[in-house]
Amino acid sequence: MGTPDFAVPALEALIGSAHEVIAVYTQPPRPKGRGHKLQSSPVHICAEKHNIPVYTPKKLKKNEVAIEEFQSLDADIAVVAAYGLILPKTVLEAPKYGCFNIHASLLPRWRGAAPIQYAIWKGDEKSGVTIMQMEQGLDTGPMIAKEETSITDETTALSLHDKLSSIGANMIVKTIDQLSEGGKINSEPQNDALSGYASMLKKEDGQIDWSKNAQEIDRQIRALNPWPGTYFQNNGDTFKVKKAKYIAEKSQEINGTLLNNLGYVSCGDNTVLYLESIQAPNGKTMDIPSAINGGYIRAGDRFTS
Repeated sequence: MGTPDFAVPALEALIGSAHEVIAVYTQPPRPKGRGHKLQSSPVHICAEKHNIPVYTPKKLKKNEVAIEEFQSLDADIAVVAAYGLILPKTVLEAPKYGCFNIHASLLPRWRGAAPIQYAIWKGDEKSGVTIMQMEQGLDTGPMIAKEETSITDETTALSLHDKLSSIGANMIVKTIDQLSEGGKINSEPQNDALSGYASMLKKEDGQIDWSKNAQEIDRQIRALNPWPGTYFQNNGDTFKVKKAKYIAEKSQEINGTLLNNLGYVSCGDNTVLYLESIQAPNGKTMDIPSAINGGYIRAGDRFTS
């Protein structure tokens, strides 16, 4: 049960394992692009390629027909990875061993919709994947297995997403191997007191506040790349930040001031952020010298939120 690219490696790993994938659940095709043509999810496309039956209910909660259909599959286990639908108790309890979730965080650190982005944004030194037994609470179930990976000054949401997707695919096969060999699986409860909530991202989250420390802004830019992206205002125009880096420089200038033609910007706590590339309102991405030569910005400009 999954929908986006994150879930595809897990599905492919399970297909290639000793276990039989009897069905795939994914969100229904949605209109996309300029022509608004219906487009199947990445998981849907993968399942069809392998001739696996695909089910696309719009919802499962209070959908008796879909629930009975799911129960009739008589599955041993359901693997859930970024599915996007709420699973009612009747669905969670339908498979013999319940539902296992591939969660992209070292639980209980980040529960919720955006654990990958929050781990970077809030300055965590590591992230990882937790395989958990699902229950009705939001990512509150017992933890079966964990594997961690470090977060560096170069880590973006996209790079961490791909890494955790691969880790999760390997972990879920190992977990089900253990279950099939031993007939049971060990787990441990989460400590709710240590949990954080990674709420669904909004476009406004990408607004840069230049009074923040440059390290915080750097993390925000890497965390929200590629979506929703980060941006600032200059002379009434909105510029997207495509790439930036915190540097060990100091500035006494007003926050948001473009200090030179290299792309250094003054931030809170007298810190400095190096803007490497930005996207102008006309959609063109360029480095700072090119933006200055094109007349989009100039040294001394004061960027605002």
